Amino acid sequence: QMRLVESGGGSVQAGGSLRLTCEVYGYTGLSVCMGWFRQSPGKEREGVATADSYGRKTYADFVKGRFTISRDDSNPYTLELQLDSLKPEDTAMYYCAAVLRRLCPPPRVSDFDRWGQGTQVTVSS
Repeated sequence: QMRLVESGGGSVQAGGSLRLTCEVYGYTGLSVCMGWFRQSPGKEREGVATADSYGRKTYADFVKGRFTISRDDSNPYTLELQLDSLKPEDTAMYYCAAVLRRLCPPPRVSDFDRWGQGTQVTVSS
């Protein structure tokens, strides 16, 4: 059974950087779309970035040019999110997610059915 484990969150000042990592256990196939989502208190969970089995990547407009998603399809799968030029509004719980499809659907929460436990990112001004 697939299990997603995130790490790398923390507290930084505005303008700083963090690198989040998600390791995927219990899956060795080739057809998996992976992504990062985030949720701030009082707000809905939103898609941040996705990476499909063909190496294609998508980003939410609010992180373009600041965040970079990458994946390593060795065993275990590893998904990373490099967060640069962080802003206080990037403060949120960040979640790794997956769905067994080669192509990524639009990053709606309902389209992903495997989730990690989340890792907190806090950006102070």
